[in-house]
Amino acid sequence: MSSAATATAPTERPGIAFAGIFAVTFFCLLAVGAVLPVLPRYVHGPLDGGNIAVGVVVGSFAVTGLLFRPFAGRLADHRGRRRTVLIGALLVAVSGFLYLLPLGIPGLIFARLVLGAGEGTVFTAGSAWIVDLAPPGRRGRVIGLYGLAVWAALSVGPLLGEVVLNASSYTLVWICAGVAPLLGAAIATRVPDPFRPLAGGERNPLIANEALRPGVALALSSIGYATLATFVILHLDERGVGHGATVFGAFATMVVLTRLVGGGLPDRIGPARVAIAAALVEGVGLATIGLAQSLEVALAGALTMGVAFSLLYPSLSLIVVSRVPDTRRGAALGTFTAFFDAGIGLGAPLSGLIAAVASYEGAFLASGLLALVSAVTIALMVSSLSRTLLAERSAS
Repeated sequence: MSSAATATAPTERPGIAFAGIFAVTFFCLLAVGAVLPVLPRYVHGPLDGGNIAVGVVVGSFAVTGLLFRPFAGRLADHRGRRRTVLIGALLVAVSGFLYLLPLGIPGLIFARLVLGAGEGTVFTAGSAWIVDLAPPGRRGRVIGLYGLAVWAALSVGPLLGEVVLNASSYTLVWICAGVAPLLGAAIATRVPDPFRPLAGGERNPLIANEALRPGVALALSSIGYATLATFVILHLDERGVGHGATVFGAFATMVVLTRLVGGGLPDRIGPARVAIAAALVEGVGLATIGLAQSLEVALAGALTMGVAFSLLYPSLSLIVVSRVPDTRRGAALGTFTAFFDAGIGLGAPLSGLIAAVASYEGAFLASGLLALVSAVTIALMVSSLSRTLLAERSAS
């Protein structure tokens, strides 16, 4: 960890710098959210595509989002956080303008692949950037607050897309999706980057081993989120409860409130303890939703799951960044965040398969069980790290 003193320079007014990075990420993810409700209609309407085409177009960005995160993390370690975020923001902007080209469904798929590469690059390098700026005793809280840039943008973005489409046309939506990331890039040029890549250093490995076990735990817990987002409406409609959108809204609201009010828990209590407790509580929340026969019970499960899910990512992130020097922080976070994409990408079809074979209730119960497996994974990881630390102390 001695490299921290030489690789990261102090930054004046880190709060303003953090706000700048938050804004950069918000504007880039705003472009992601703005096209979400518009693309299905565009594919069905002007392009005369079917449901399969809609699914491929909308979901294709996740492929490059997953694959590019490790590359983005290593680039951030070797070329700096700001430069990498700028590259990502420009890729997101290019993807928006690519929608304007009359290239049909293949052109949309290509644009979405470019979007995934850009979004993964922005968030990965931005995550390393805000950790560089954060005081060591507040990193967990700062990581959690940074994640709100994504939640806020993906909440506001679809509303923006709907308003622009209703007021004007598809063309203006695509222009907005191209311009918003450029605003973010302009802000990024003004934000100080305290990280200094070490000249002549060894090339970091693409995959950081220190992030693998926390990443697996994150992927297992993310399956529950994918299940909730994909099937809560269908599940509650089948039960005659309805109001699935309200239940999901309650979950999302609790995620935000927990980050704002309790975001410092990983710093105060310890990230491992919070992560284990959060994974266990998420499992309870998912089981509650799965078994719910009334709106009140479903809401209780969603609120419970929201608290837990909100704390899992910053807690596991804090474990990752505490295990690597800042010269490898980007690579570690690139590896780690890729597991979130993997959990979401695999979670929806896995839950769909379980629902088809068993029921929606079975899908929620299975996801809850995987959250418990996540808790066990974290506990075993902590136990292994403790034994390793004791052995190192004994040897010294």
